[in-house]
Amino acid sequence: MADATLQSPINRLLMVMARLRNPDGGCEWDLAQSFATIAPYTIEEAYEVADAIAGGDPAAICDELGDLLLQVVFHSQIASDNGLFGFNDVATAISDKMERRHPHIFGDSKTNNVRQQWEQIKADERAADGPKGALSGVARSLPSLLRAQKLQSRAARVGFDWPDEAGPRGKIAEELVEVATATDDAARHEEIGDLLFAVVNYARHLGVDAEGALRDANVKFARRFAAMEDRAGGSLEGLSLNAQEAHWLAVKASERRP
Repeated sequence: MADATLQSPINRLLMVMARLRNPDGGCEWDLAQSFATIAPYTIEEAYEVADAIAGGDPAAICDELGDLLLQVVFHSQIASDNGLFGFNDVATAISDKMERRHPHIFGDSKTNNVRQQWEQIKADERAADGPKGALSGVARSLPSLLRAQKLQSRAARVGFDWPDEAGPRGKIAEELVEVATATDDAARHEEIGDLLFAVVNYARHLGVDAEGALRDANVKFARRFAAMEDRAGGSLEGLSLNAQEAHWLAVKASERRP
């Protein structure tokens, strides 16, 4: 391998991955991987980037972005090994896409509505690929709340939507009744799904990102639960429900104090 000090950082990373995937002396684990086996790690690394950003630590963000970049390089090397495409093809394609979708920066467009222009360009790209449904292209591997929100937004583009938030709010009440009257596990499973879908729709009408809201709620619950454990001397085990509730209310009250 060439002297690392004489290479650009991205070329060094590409060479590291090429060596790991080299059948002659490469890493056994790396050689055994495929798009499918690496995909879960790619998703995990994206979440770890988001977690580092939420933590506000620049060093952690830098580290996690490196892990995510490695995933792109890994997939690109797998593709190259199979004669499909390489990292340069990936970089070229995304550069082309960004320039195409920003004609007000790289072209002659003088639009005052950049978001509308962006959506129209994306719609034109989908149309160029041939006839497809309004919901095509919404990845199944997205987190369920996020995918629900995207599906609903796509449907709304063609007019399939409530006129205001009263519709999805009423749907939540309807779905709660259907959950309560479900007669078996399969029915409860289906009705809980419908209820969650309705809640996401209500959030969308209120301009709230359901995925982000639930993520923040998870963080808040974990923080408050840890504070409850601290108040209880390290563990809530053995405490009555009333005692645990008292700790919970005390923690909530302490957060409200200026």
